[in-house]
Amino acid sequence: MKLMRPLIRLLICVGLLAGTLSAAPASAAVTPKAEKKYIAYKITRGDRLSVGIVGEPELNVGGKRVEATGTINLLYIQSLTVVGLTIAEAQDAIANAYREGRFLRNPQVSVTVDEYSPRSVNISGKVNSPGKSEIPADREMTIKDLIFKVNGFTETARGTAVKVTRTMPDGSTKVFTLDVDSAIKGKDKSTSGDAAFVLEPDDIIYVPEKII
Repeated sequence: MKLMRPLIRLLICVGLLAGTLSAAPASAAVTPKAEKKYIAYKITRGDRLSVGIVGEPELNVGGKRVEATGTINLLYIQSLTVVGLTIAEAQDAIANAYREGRFLRNPQVSVTVDEYSPRSVNISGKVNSPGKSEIPADREMTIKDLIFKVNGFTETARGTAVKVTRTMPDGSTKVFTLDVDSAIKGKDKSTSGDAAFVLEPDDIIYVPEKII
């Protein structure tokens, strides 16, 4: 009997250990990597679009160019702004225009891009590789991405006051002043989020010189 007691204790300990391992938290398991987020393409100036409307063949058009004003002209619908819209948003905008104009009651619109216009921005001033830079069609480009792409600021750059000039859909211009330097240097400032500013085609970026 004396020999059996240590053996029983050993079996109990083994059982408790097995129960503990089986109850280990699920968080210990290897989690799969997060999938890369897909960025929907946004229509830009110079794109050529095909527009189709179910059951209305006379309204179907192909190779319709997006004008410099960011608009397209369709039968019965003039100067409809589509620049900056995703394909789904452009379809809704066209459907709403025909519906609100009382041309069609419930139009089913399809839009496809026949030809993509080059998507680019221009950067000048105190950067190491100034000039035109292409924006990929399948993802966004932030101002921070662009600065890295042009090999960074020069030593005399004022990276806390980067100017971005943008032509708005109505033809007006808007200037944004961004602090990119703080984010690049890891400084925790209220303006550090400026580096995440998303660029749009035809933006003009200027990096000024430091004020001495």
